[in-house]
Amino acid sequence: MLQPGYYSKMAVAMLKGGPYRPQISGVVWFRNVPGGTEVTAIVSGLPPYQPGKNGKPPVGPHGFHIHQYGNCEVGNPAEPFKAAGDHWNPDNQPHGNHAGDFPVLFSNNGIARMSFFTNRFSVEDVIGKSVIIHENPDDYRTQPAGDAGKRLACGVIQPVSYQDTTRCPYYY
Repeated sequence: MLQPGYYSKMAVAMLKGGPYRPQISGVVWFRNVPGGTEVTAIVSGLPPYQPGKNGKPPVGPHGFHIHQYGNCEVGNPAEPFKAAGDHWNPDNQPHGNHAGDFPVLFSNNGIARMSFFTNRFSVEDVIGKSVIIHENPDDYRTQPAGDAGKRLACGVIQPVSYQDTTRCPYYY
């Protein structure tokens, strides 16, 4: 069990699906830990995996990134969540090395759960930005953003207190 004050800062992004996949919902937790940040994602409603064929890209595993702005307005339904901007890249690195590039999400019957550690940012650095789930896998090469396809879901990263974590059904 977490102890009050043990972790200096926590944040959360509540993910909501857009026009291409409205059934997506989930949460992404950010927690400062010694030496960096732990990121934990729990997502449901993801589309089933479909391999790429006949010139079409695969559906899944899903590109998963921090984007520049904390704006999850759908805007144009044909290109949702453009207001979130590009991948967050505070160090001006080539794609694949952006601080906001996460491992891809693998869906198992529409559900994905993952946790990873990064020393590329602290919780304080990402508050006010957004998290986006894409339709296709990120290739970690194509510049500037990995060619991960349509934006399926978005959530704004917001600070939370320890008390919030004791009430959240998603947290551990």
